[in-house]
Amino acid sequence: MDTWRQLKPLEWCKYVNKEVKVTAHEKQQHHGWVFTVDPVSASIVLVTFQEKGGTPMVRVVTGHAVQEVEVLQEGNEETAGRLRVIFTPPGAHAFGPEEVKHRKERLRLWLEKNRIPVEEKGEMLCVANVLTVSAPYGAEDCSSSNEIILARVQSLVESNPDSTPDQPANS
Repeated sequence: MDTWRQLKPLEWCKYVNKEVKVTAHEKQQHHGWVFTVDPVSASIVLVTFQEKGGTPMVRVVTGHAVQEVEVLQEGNEETAGRLRVIFTPPGAHAFGPEEVKHRKERLRLWLEKNRIPVEEKGEMLCVANVLTVSAPYGAEDCSSSNEIILARVQSLVESNPDSTPDQPANS
């Protein structure tokens, strides 16, 4: 799929938390759940959950090798939570689904109050079509290829007075 690398980050977001089959260079096939897509290299981070609670396997399929991506199954909140837990550092605060929803809403309102164009795209907040903020909606959850916008929005997120008191947005 030569067009895979030409897709925009918001188009790649449609694959996040979904089970896919990736056909790569020399017809190699990789199955797994999409955790993220690197916006610079178009590389896909796939997670395969093991039977009976074993350690999940993480694989990166480099963007230049991707020929085709086929969605096999839609994800749900449980799958998104399982994927998040894999990459959550030990001791980090885990937010429940309701708290994540409230954090998203508070951040969206904060950005709007500061006249930042923001819209919801599924589980993500999209800022001016150049930056995304994923759960749990802290400064470290911002992603953009534009470093200037990234730094400014992260600073704004950190200054949000409505951030959760038990874990400030800048931690």
